Amino acid sequence: MPGWLKLLGYAFGACALVMVGVAGYAAWYVHKVSKDLPNYQVLAQYAPPVTTRVYAGDGTLVAEFARERRLFVPIGAIPDKVKYAFVSAEDKNFFEHSGLDYRGILRAGIADIGNIIRGRRLESGSTITQQVAKNFLLSSEQKIERKVREMLVTLRMEKAFTKDHILELYLNEIYLGNRSYGVAAAALNYFGKSLDDLTIAQAAFLATLPKGPGNYNPAVHHDRAVKRRNWVIGRMLEDGRITAEEAEQAKAEPLVAKVAPPLGARDWASEYFAEEVRKQIADMYGVGALYDGGLAVRTTLDPHLQKVASLALRKWLVAYDERHGWRGPIANITVDDNWAETLDDEVQKLDGEHKMAEDLSPWLGSVVLDVSSKEAKIGFQDGSTGYIPLDQMQWARAYKSANALGDDVTAATQVLHKGDVIYAEPARNADGKLIEGVYALRQIPAVNGAMVAIDPHTGRVLAMVGGFSFELSEFNRALQAQRQPGSAFKPFVYAAALDSGYTPSSIVLDAPFVAPGVDSWWKPGNYVAGRFYGESTLRVGIEQSRNTMTARLAQDLGIGRIVEYASRFHVSDNLPRELAISLGAAETTVMKITAAYSTFVNGGKRVEPVLIDRVQDRTGKTIYKRDGRRCPDCDAAEWDGQAEPQLADAREQIMDPRTAYQIVSLLEGVVQRGTGSQVKKRVDKPVAGKTGTTNEYKDAWFVGFSPDLAAGVYVGFDMPQTLGQGEAGGVVAAPIFGDFMAAALKDKSAIPFRVPSGIKLVRVNAKTGKPAQPGDRNVILEAFKAGDVISQGPSADDLDLDPLSKAPKAPASEPSSSQDNNLNGLY
Repeated sequence: MPGWLKLLGYAFGACALVMVGVAGYAAWYVHKVSKDLPNYQVLAQYAPPVTTRVYAGDGTLVAEFARERRLFVPIGAIPDKVKYAFVSAEDKNFFEHSGLDYRGILRAGIADIGNIIRGRRLESGSTITQQVAKNFLLSSEQKIERKVREMLVTLRMEKAFTKDHILELYLNEIYLGNRSYGVAAAALNYFGKSLDDLTIAQAAFLATLPKGPGNYNPAVHHDRAVKRRNWVIGRMLEDGRITAEEAEQAKAEPLVAKVAPPLGARDWASEYFAEEVRKQIADMYGVGALYDGGLAVRTTLDPHLQKVASLALRKWLVAYDERHGWRGPIANITVDDNWAETLDDEVQKLDGEHKMAEDLSPWLGSVVLDVSSKEAKIGFQDGSTGYIPLDQMQWARAYKSANALGDDVTAATQVLHKGDVIYAEPARNADGKLIEGVYALRQIPAVNGAMVAIDPHTGRVLAMVGGFSFELSEFNRALQAQRQPGSAFKPFVYAAALDSGYTPSSIVLDAPFVAPGVDSWWKPGNYVAGRFYGESTLRVGIEQSRNTMTARLAQDLGIGRIVEYASRFHVSDNLPRELAISLGAAETTVMKITAAYSTFVNGGKRVEPVLIDRVQDRTGKTIYKRDGRRCPDCDAAEWDGQAEPQLADAREQIMDPRTAYQIVSLLEGVVQRGTGSQVKKRVDKPVAGKTGTTNEYKDAWFVGFSPDLAAGVYVGFDMPQTLGQGEAGGVVAAPIFGDFMAAALKDKSAIPFRVPSGIKLVRVNAKTGKPAQPGDRNVILEAFKAGDVISQGPSADDLDLDPLSKAPKAPASEPSSSQDNNLNGLY
């Protein structure tokens, strides 16, 4: 045998041995890395973290809570154009290969030779199935062992799962930037659309993002994003997924994408409401379910009323604050050629310190660039400029105290100085139109407040505003601020009296009053110090908010009776047994007292305020429903002459419906003739309510209702201090209630308050309470119970110093005040 042939035989044998060795090593290596492969079967029960979404009563989105913003969509609900856009962009042979695209792997290997030489990132050549294996079960490290493990898992997955299931995993899990996990979340975040509403161009844009969401962010790299989108459209045409005409139209479509709002409330007006819902869901189901469970929470919120309440509260808090002067700029910075950058840094710093906030739009953070006697030139973070003329800052007299201001503003230099960081709001003319380039000076109010609106028949909270700005202070004053309601508590005292035999026309003396207190003598006074009005009807007493008259009435009733009566309404968790509670010395919250007032207008039934109507899990199953009433007759498939189903009324009757209406009538008089007249100026429909002011004007209240809407307002400093002389509930809080009700009832019919059976309406003199006589001018319809004796009024000879000596007594079936700890009606 020739030597070369032997040599060839030896070479062939050596190659065979090497190949056997390599094959053996490969088999050993594959066996080694496959020992601890992750269990891909877990993907059969895929349940990813899904965003919890909070909806208003009308179905609009209120808030989202999640660690990863994701909405799971089954493959059958994903439109073909979305599926094919991703397949064409990422793995055109997805539906043909068995998990590995060997041509793609070879192509990527050849390309990686050049990438290694140039120091670029290596191409993977991964199929969609490989990406699912990597994203769900493996890491992203670029090592050969990880790649081999990925291939092994991929091959097993392709045998275990259908192509549709693999594609479903991929399209719901992949991160697409803009806080979006999965295609459904991306469609909402970039375009504000559901998947069904996406155009081909929009679907193609989403398919550009897996390669690097940051590289194709349209807000930063618009032209690059369009170029990549058009490439995907071309691939879809090449693969036969769209027609040439569709491709041409899609490429011509402009790319208009938006930046997703942060998680949480979607609108500044609903931030306090959304935060309370978040807390309640966390308490009900735990933090894991809140952030990962994909719950659908249907709330009681009315978005229109929420916005109206928020705007009304802000408007009048600013109005109060401006009445009390200018406290100075937020900060001061150096003004040079880089002032815009310096301002931006300062605003970011002040945001972090809760001295400025982004939820105060249309207010803008700005810096004073120059100031003259007639105007101040200001600059904004984007480098633009504007002017604040003198007439837009004349309110800014220097703050001295709650009752004192500095000199009138006659020059802008009295108020502003170069470098001052301030808030400015675009100015409007008398017609409400914006004046280009002109701004008004603004400052964040030091005072704060809260407002709540409730459906008085169900307790559903339609609006809740916990303060001026959620970003400045997350403290929810509607729920957490325990404050004295002042005279807003009086209706409960008068209701107890009406249930104890008094009528709206009963006479009580308004005169100096002294009673033993806890550690001294208690001497309440009226709003105008030292002024008293003699004999007055209950109606006049509540309409004019007479303190000494109410205290004398409370003494006759007995504090025990008042505490028991008010406790039915859950108006306060702790009602001290002191006579001073008759004037509102007990603490309550805006939410509690508004719910308590709802009882008056709904016919005497107690309602508990609720924010959540229903909760569904990620599959749509209802796991909580507020309305637990059963209705076995409501499931009839069709009407066959049967009677309309009747639902039981589970609300507890806590007061006589006739007494409830009498209080409604009295409180309507507060608005028409009394301390709530500011409401009458703003609302031309039937409304009722009561003002409240505490000692030294520390708190201002107005709580009231229309026939189908109850609302309460509180204004005060977080650290109690005087609002200033004369800043009472009728001045500070009533305009907020009035503006809110005017907007809320704008398109509603003027429905009168509902009169229950057992009430008779009698024409009486509004001042004396006596039946009206011919020629009387001040005549009203007074609400009496059917059994009430309508007095013609006492003669001059019958009047005692204290008419309560002849006051009606409680029915014998009710305990008298002397039975309550033998305190003889004093405490």
